[in-house]
Amino acid sequence: MFRIFRHYIPNSFLLLFFIETCILLSAIAAGVVMSEALGLGRKNIFDVDWLVPRAILFAFISISCMTFMGMYWRHRKESEGFYVLIKIFFSLILSMTILSIIFYSYPAISVNRSTMLLALLYSLVMIVLIRTLHFNISDHDATRSRALIIGTGKKALMVEELRRKSDLYGIKIMSFLYVVGENTKVSEENIIRIDESLLSYVTKNQIEELVVAVDDRRRSFPVDEILECKMEGILVTEVSDFIERQLKKIRLSALQPSSMIFSEGYTRAVANSFGKRFFDIIASSLLLLLTSPIMLLTALSIWIESGFKGSILYRQERVGMDGKSFNVIKFRSMMEGAEDDGGAQWAQKGDGRVTKNGNVIRLLRIDELPQLYNVLKGEMSFVGPRPERPEFVHKLAQVIPFYNLRHKVKPGITGWAQISYPYGASEQDAIEKLQYDLYYIKRYSLMFDAFILFQTVQAILWQRGGR
Repeated sequence: MFRIFRHYIPNSFLLLFFIETCILLSAIAAGVVMSEALGLGRKNIFDVDWLVPRAILFAFISISCMTFMGMYWRHRKESEGFYVLIKIFFSLILSMTILSIIFYSYPAISVNRSTMLLALLYSLVMIVLIRTLHFNISDHDATRSRALIIGTGKKALMVEELRRKSDLYGIKIMSFLYVVGENTKVSEENIIRIDESLLSYVTKNQIEELVVAVDDRRRSFPVDEILECKMEGILVTEVSDFIERQLKKIRLSALQPSSMIFSEGYTRAVANSFGKRFFDIIASSLLLLLTSPIMLLTALSIWIESGFKGSILYRQERVGMDGKSFNVIKFRSMMEGAEDDGGAQWAQKGDGRVTKNGNVIRLLRIDELPQLYNVLKGEMSFVGPRPERPEFVHKLAQVIPFYNLRHKVKPGITGWAQISYPYGASEQDAIEKLQYDLYYIKRYSLMFDAFILFQTVQAILWQRGGR
């Protein structure tokens, strides 16, 4: 595992990104060579001064488009097979479109069509081959870190329950080491008992990481043996940190107030930094300007559908930072008086209260655009926990531990929970989303915000999330 901006990235995935970057950086050069070999179009001036800026531009635009399309998304089922082939193809087509606009606007840096098309073909073939090779190799035991879980109780059971490929990406769980006196919850076939020193067993079986998952450390906890392993360079990880790293969320069942106090993160000052506010002001102002034609057309369509009467905007009370209420602004996507009969309700799939226009603007997330004004006012941020209604907050805070911690930062238009978990309309969904919100608060950085914004675009493109 390699740590970047307080996030752990599997070495194999980092290698994949590096190789794909090299492929894209070399694409223009490959296009020039193939174009001249085939005698297509005019010759390019093949020198460093000509090649380097065009290669960097091509690579930057292509990687950005691949990120927008979710090529670096954490769920492996969306990163393999025919699905990923479609994403690669559309990513490169999008990058070609953007580059064509740039070259048309600035002819001095343009590249001829044959070179661009051959560069596109080269990138497509090479990235498909590399992705296929990567995901075949990454499933091989030799490329995964070997981990031994110390403990067989409730905490160890949480590790055993990690079954998805994405949950165990880059890791191979070798077995669970029995600790004397512990009440066993793990399946017996996964448990080992050793009659040699822990270091000897770890060395013999090439264990690279020890995950400490002992329920009660006051009993027979092998502290000296674990320390000996650590001194020999073996990575030692708390089970809560291990699960957090693998799932990219914080399991409430493994969370203790003491671990929150003494661990890094959970600092309000960081998540409300000057840099974050500066970005919110600049970005919201720019987007309000750029999306004003779309917002005008949306307002007109809502007004026409309602028979030239009724409200266009919808204001709803939400809970913001420090529990203070504010009115979130959205385009009205439901019928007037949608909650007059039953009070506050979560939106449901196929909700009959949604208008025809509402279905379209919700699908494209256009109904969220007026919230840019909330961001500009400082009531919201671009990225943060989803602001909930007071009625829901009051109910959820009574039954879900640590729920009010999400109100220590500004709510966001989008967030880690929104792109990592489907739309939630139940108490259990609220628990799942809180686990992602707590991870965001703990691991916040401007780069993390940028990544979430990129993934929000691909969530819209591939219709994941909202309702």
